[in-house]
Order: sequence, then structure tokens, then C-alpha cells
Amino acid sequence: MEITVAFPGGSRVDAHFGSFTVKTDQPQPGGGDGSAPTPFQLFLASLATCAGVYVQSFCRMRSIPSEGIRLIQTVERDSKSGMANKINLDIRLPKGFPEQYRSAVIKAAEQCLVKKHLENPPSFSITGSTAG
Repeated sequence: MEITVAFPGGSRVDAHFGSFTVKTDQPQPGGGDGSAPTPFQLFLASLATCAGVYVQSFCRMRSIPSEGIRLIQTVERDSKSGMANKINLDIRLPKGFPEQYRSAVIKAAEQCLVKKHLENPPSFSITGSTAG
């Protein structure tokens, strides 16, 4: 997949791929307008929504309603560096959720492909070239 990044003005940075545009911005204290999530917020959201896709699929395959399920993600940060050092995901199951599937739905969320990439990160190559 190829992603093209454009700079539409201010502190905004947009990613274009396929027929989609993902908009980002910085908060006002960081020089932006706060008009869109920051790239790091989108990264965190990709983790939570990826887990959600797996939970939803798990429920769909077993004809279990997913409407009452909520995933709550929190981030613990290192006090010195500010870097995330732990990401917590709490799957809140509604009353009536089949007890025999509680641990299985957690295992389904653990299959998230975004999380698996963090556990086994790819290498990065950043180069510079002149547009021609």
C-alpha cells in the first residue's frame, strides 16, 4: 500500500491512500488548530479499533450481539520521556454476555494485527530524493 502525505497548511498533515484521506493536526499549544487528531492519537486509535474489529468478528461468528460491548483503552507514559510504556485495553462486556466466551473474546482482541506489528516491529528505511 502506498500512502502519500500532503501539507494542506498550518500544522495539518494529511495522508492519502486509495479513496481515503486521513487528516491530522496538532493541538493549539503545539502550533496547530486542533482541527483533527494528532498522528499519535490516530496510532492509538488504530490499536483500539483493530482490537474492536476482532471482538466484533468473534461475536458475529457466534451470533452474540456486540452493541453493548465497549473497549476502553488507556495509556501509561514514562514520566521522564513521555513515551508510552504500557497500553491497557479493557473489554467491557454487557450483562448477559455468555460467561463461557469471556476469555475467548480477550484472546480474539489479542489477535489484532496492529498490536502484533508492535510486538514484532518491522524495520524502517527513510530516504530522501528529489521530485522529478
